[in-house]
Amino acid sequence: MVKSMTGFGRYEADEEGRKIIVEMKAVNHRYCDISVKMPKKLGIFEAGIRNVLKQYISRGKVDVFITYEDQTEGKNCVRYNEDAAAEYLEYLSRMSEKFGIRNDVTAVSLARFPEVLAAEEQEVDESAIWSLLEAAVKGAAEHFVETRIAEGSRLKEDLCDKLEGMKRMVEFIETREPQIVAEYRQRLMDKVAELLGDVKVDESVLATEITIFADKICVDEETVRLKSHIQNMKETLEEGANAGRKLDFIAQEMNREANTILSKANDLEVTNVAIDLKTEIEKLREQIQNIE
Repeated sequence: MVKSMTGFGRYEADEEGRKIIVEMKAVNHRYCDISVKMPKKLGIFEAGIRNVLKQYISRGKVDVFITYEDQTEGKNCVRYNEDAAAEYLEYLSRMSEKFGIRNDVTAVSLARFPEVLAAEEQEVDESAIWSLLEAAVKGAAEHFVETRIAEGSRLKEDLCDKLEGMKRMVEFIETREPQIVAEYRQRLMDKVAELLGDVKVDESVLATEITIFADKICVDEETVRLKSHIQNMKETLEEGANAGRKLDFIAQEMNREANTILSKANDLEVTNVAIDLKTEIEKLREQIQNIE
């Protein structure tokens, strides 16, 4: 299917106090140019993000914006050092026996001794963050592709309409060419009759002159190639996937044939149609720049 190079995607992933929002938008570009803007703490995942996106995008300038909220940050966990507590209790017991004093230690008082209980920051779970981030990136990319396909469908319809119009123009030029030769022959004979009156002219001379003229204005090869290019472009649009570069090349070839027809034109009607044809090809090329 045909995809536009312009598109927008958004996805929000939320899990266990972490929230990641991924937004992406794209405009036309000859190659695949992906720019990722995100918090520094997610920088270690940039290569992974790009690898995911390249599964969905082949052309276009894509800007990706990632926001990250982590409500688990700053939370501490308590570490209990049982060996240190046992050692404190042993020394307190010895002191009680040695000096004959009451050993009234409690769990609360023991916990106040250094290293018995300690607050530590929870370690960052990179695998959990990447799992959430990957899901958000894929979700945004899928939405992004959907908008590209929708716009691509509209582009395809417009391009097919233009191609049908161009085909009719080419068919008119093909139909008009024999008429031009016939009109030239009549004008030539009328001119000869006007200049020479009843004097008989060698028909072979007239035939040679008309043949030279017909050969000079003949655009059979150009019209055949143009119709072939039009059909090729239609088939390429039907194939769809990554068609932009091929369509652009075909449009360049079509423009070359239209220029040749215009240069050979020796008739006002053909000239006008050839100009219209070139105009439509330029419109076609502009639209093709939007296709991935």
